[in-house]
Amino acid sequence: MGIHASANVHPSAVIEDGAVIGANCQIGPFCVVGPEVTLGAGVVLKSHAIVTGWTDIGDDCQIFPFSSIGEIPQDKKFGGERTRLIVGARNRIREGVTMNTGTEGGGGITRVGDDGLFLANAHVAHDCQVGDRVIMVNSSALAGHCIVGDDVIIGGLSGVHQFVRVGRGAIIGAVSMVTNDVIPYGLVQGPRGRLDGLNLVGLKRKGVAKADITALRAALQALKQGEGASFQERARRLGESDEIDSEYVNEIVDFVMGDSDRSFLTPE
Repeated sequence: MGIHASANVHPSAVIEDGAVIGANCQIGPFCVVGPEVTLGAGVVLKSHAIVTGWTDIGDDCQIFPFSSIGEIPQDKKFGGERTRLIVGARNRIREGVTMNTGTEGGGGITRVGDDGLFLANAHVAHDCQVGDRVIMVNSSALAGHCIVGDDVIIGGLSGVHQFVRVGRGAIIGAVSMVTNDVIPYGLVQGPRGRLDGLNLVGLKRKGVAKADITALRAALQALKQGEGASFQERARRLGESDEIDSEYVNEIVDFVMGDSDRSFLTPE
């Protein structure tokens, strides 16, 4: 066990032998930190937080009461193999959030990027790969093996099916069930999540140039067209077109042409 001299650990907290507690960490009442946990500098565990498993928590994260971070996967195939959870820096993990370690069949690592906000009772399942600045609103959930790009927002009470990819900058509205891949910058809403346009608010907040937003709108229209052609074929044609030139459009094309286990939500 290595607890930095500057860390502040409440007497009622349980820090198991082998845990590493970084500089200026604050461990609140009745927290439990497991023997293979590493907490970076400045990590704050509010009361009753549990961090266990082979888990690394990046600098300046805040973990709120009754969160369970690093427990074993909710997967019947899990056989006790040694797998891992890596959480980046400056994440805020609110009350009751759960994040699980990976499985051998999924690569062994669940990974969360930097600067995320995970609101009450959100769930990140085994083998998920979550980007930077992701927001998961209350009671939203990622099933196993999901890949979520940077700057994604997942609305409250929404669920993302296992193996689904959500592209960078996409937004999923509240109370949506997402069963297919979401293109970058897409807007998904409805009980059975459908692609309903672009995340225009997010693009504008990010300061994306008007020309790029216009190109994205034209690209979405092109992806709607082409009766008889598959979605991937329409994307391929879009990538070969000289009429639409934008790095954001190219990102969508690359995403659609990449490997997919769940097919795609397509524009209506």
